[in-house]
Amino acid sequence: MVAAEGLAADVCGLSRIIRKDIDASLDAGVDMVHVFVSTSDIQIQHTIKKSREEIVAQSVDAVEYVKDHGRICLFSAMDATRSPLPFLKEIFGAVEEAGCDIINIPDTVGVAIPTTFYHLVKEICHTTKKMVVDVHCHNDFGLAVANNLAAFEAGAREVQVSANGLGERAGNANLAETVMCLHSMYGAVTSIKTPYLVETAKLVERLSEVRISRTAPIVGENAFAHESGIHSHGVLERTDTFEPGIMTPEMVGHKRRIVLGKHTGKHAVKQSLSEMGYAPDESQLQEILGRVKDLGDKGKAVTSADLQTIAEVVIGELAREKQAVILKELAVMTGSTLTSTATIRAVVRGEEKVLADIGVGPVDAALNAVRGILGKETSVKISDFRIEAITGGSDALAEVVIGVENGRLGRKVTARSAREDIVMASVEALINAINRLMLLEEEEI
Repeated sequence: MVAAEGLAADVCGLSRIIRKDIDASLDAGVDMVHVFVSTSDIQIQHTIKKSREEIVAQSVDAVEYVKDHGRICLFSAMDATRSPLPFLKEIFGAVEEAGCDIINIPDTVGVAIPTTFYHLVKEICHTTKKMVVDVHCHNDFGLAVANNLAAFEAGAREVQVSANGLGERAGNANLAETVMCLHSMYGAVTSIKTPYLVETAKLVERLSEVRISRTAPIVGENAFAHESGIHSHGVLERTDTFEPGIMTPEMVGHKRRIVLGKHTGKHAVKQSLSEMGYAPDESQLQEILGRVKDLGDKGKAVTSADLQTIAEVVIGELAREKQAVILKELAVMTGSTLTSTATIRAVVRGEEKVLADIGVGPVDAALNAVRGILGKETSVKISDFRIEAITGGSDALAEVVIGVENGRLGRKVTARSAREDIVMASVEALINAINRLMLLEEEEI
């Protein structure tokens, strides 16, 4: 099915050096057949149980069979980094004579040291006359990307990668990390469209259900986030003070963020408040900074809505009047059916309103009621909803994160709330986000 998609790529089928495997790849209509066989003593002895002479002969036969069918052939000496170098040279020389296009040097169990791997790849490149040299690195010791780069320095012109580093055991060399190192540090050229790296990583995360660490290089949520006072101050002055410079967030489809928390400095808070339209004096700014740090000390990530609330309390009554929606009361009724009903009483732009709405479950009903009470003149779309953390026990604390956007202005904000009651936490998070969004809307007007 993949081969039939007409992709602008050479679709490859992986096969043992066995005819029925190769036939399966050929029958699938692939552009390239990747044949492999173990070459280390431990794998020869305990898995394939053939002599070296038999392995070489069967490898040559497999390569010739692939080439006779007019396909690109890639040959791998599996467990190459634990294989005797003379035997590697022998088998690579034999498949080269048989017409192989690409040879692969796999670090199958992830034990290669970058300096050692460099010398191995360089030696193979030196003895290879016609074939492209390729490597395949596992990440058992966290060295897969480093070994890919060492191989590139040694003369390899293909390196195998996987999205988000997914693979057997600890995974394989990470796509985004390898590509951006090659592009930014070495000035190498690949056909990868780097602005799609973050989008691709998130797609694979969703489909594989393997979460990306917040601190993952390149694509992680914190990759271009700054909280430390020194860091955020520097970045606000000039981005390459505390970022690589040779790689920007835009290059990989990311965004730079100034994160507020216990390490936040005054400049970051002042910048964030300025973007919201606040101009606190020095004493007010110090008080706001102190409260932000207090929240951060409790392990809370301070959102724009949190900062706005803090600013309103500190600066005074004038700022508080900018809260467009103030929740007064919420009641939710559930029955034996899937439909729930929520009733909300709130002050919207100074006018008290009451509205009831239904939904699939209490949370959906409550959120529908909040959106309904705004009226037709305010179009708010929920673009993100998730329960980010739940503590244990029957009185579990649920942290709800909600993102909302205004379709007319294209503005988007995120806010959160934490309560034992998931419904109330959801409503509070939504109202916090709406207040921020409506404030931005008024500023636009």
